Amino acid sequence: MTRFKAVVFDWAGTMIDFGSFAPMGVFVKAFAQFGITASIAQARAPMGAPKWDHIRAMMDDPDISTQWTAKHGAVPTDDDVDQVYKIFVPMNEEVVADFATLVPGARDLVTWLRARDMKIGSTTGYTRSIMERVLPVAAAQGYEPDNLICADDLSEGRPGPLGMYQCFVDLGVYPPTAVLKIDDTAPGIKEGVAAGCPTVGVALSGNTVGKTPEELAALSPHEIEGLRQKATAELKAAGADYVIDTVADLPKLIEELEAQ
Repeated sequence: MTRFKAVVFDWAGTMIDFGSFAPMGVFVKAFAQFGITASIAQARAPMGAPKWDHIRAMMDDPDISTQWTAKHGAVPTDDDVDQVYKIFVPMNEEVVADFATLVPGARDLVTWLRARDMKIGSTTGYTRSIMERVLPVAAAQGYEPDNLICADDLSEGRPGPLGMYQCFVDLGVYPPTAVLKIDDTAPGIKEGVAAGCPTVGVALSGNTVGKTPEELAALSPHEIEGLRQKATAELKAAGADYVIDTVADLPKLIEELEAQ
């Protein structure tokens, strides 16, 4: 009997889309339709949250809020968030499949977990309609988790624990300490913490570093270490119990934890 019964993965920046690029340009373009100039850094800052909450957080950015007030005559309201959200979702649906390549090592990880009879769950900040574009692309590459909880499936998303609670039910696994939560963002890590799960952050493939494998390979070890430390600090601050570079490193970590 292994110590862990299941692993629940995030999607973008964790199992697919190395560097978490799919939503970035879309956030910028969606705000541009309302006359607002948003930067990639501003778009990345709330990453991991449900997309409506993500847009609300961007609206609360002092620079964006000031631009919105100057352009539209009032501070941005939740109704304004609704309007940007309505633009964002279909735009993201159109491009997300182009960024759905598995992170290197993810397919081998799935094989390793299945050989150990561990369940594979998943949660995401994406909506169900966006994930419908991702699922067949991931499946064609050999990744079909046992469940999927999207941002709009339940009454409350990340950083709350409801998505993880639903994973426990869907996968038939408990207690929470027997389920690992793997994520590249603070909201996703906090989701696992809130549910009482051991949490593992992924540093180099995630949103904080925001680089492709090729871009990382072109950097010096010193530069990579600086990026690793920055991402690790953010993930640890969110409550991550452990931090690895990418999901390819997870089997080694699990073996170490089970040997303790």
